[in-house]
Amino acid sequence: MKTQFIALAALATITSLPVAVHAEDAPSTTFNVGVVTDYRYRGISQTRLKPALQGGVDYSNPNGLYLGAWASTIKWIKDVGGDANVELDLYGGYKGEIAKDFGYDVGVLAYVYSSNKLTPSANTTEIYGALTYGPVTAKYSHSVTNTFANPDSKNSNYLDLSATFEVTDGWSLVPHIGHQRISGPVSGVGSYTDYSLTLSKDFKGLVPSIAIVGTDADKGFYSSPVNNKALGKSTLVLGLKYNF
Repeated sequence: MKTQFIALAALATITSLPVAVHAEDAPSTTFNVGVVTDYRYRGISQTRLKPALQGGVDYSNPNGLYLGAWASTIKWIKDVGGDANVELDLYGGYKGEIAKDFGYDVGVLAYVYSSNKLTPSANTTEIYGALTYGPVTAKYSHSVTNTFANPDSKNSNYLDLSATFEVTDGWSLVPHIGHQRISGPVSGVGSYTDYSLTLSKDFKGLVPSIAIVGTDADKGFYSSPVNNKALGKSTLVLGLKYNF
């Protein structure tokens, strides 16, 4: 779910004399906290169309290695009879550049729902790879476990395409489209396409955002058992995040 968990690494150099370390060559740790009016992961609400609190930490090294963790409040597991109200994402990987303006990113992402008590478990692990050329990024994620409590759904995958454009005065516009394929017996109703268009701006660490999000997901399969509302319906999502 969205999102998308976690980054770290360390690099040491030993010499006979002190060596000056430039800021751009030093490992960095950043934190973020935020709130959204609806936590949408790949277009599907994880909070029964309700707000969510979120936060994370990322550690990156100039050599390209990274680790991170991110968490969000959720409702969907308890809604289907489980016992978890927080999603924790743990991730790590490596970023690099193939040529000027042409980069890559590979890694592993684990979605953890402590004591979720679902069978099969909601805990999911994916490996991913992405290529970025200029403002455009294509990414492929592949599950190596069952996927979000769907039975026999190992080898499900998600392919998405996004881009980042500066429109005016620091405002960024991010169009996105993706396709989630769920393998196994629920493939027909579980697979769908999602889309979004997000506008945001960084005001010295404070980032407001507004997004149009929607899917063509099956309304019967992706609906809340509590209120029967379609969790993939088109909506407007507002967010506010602080990076520090």
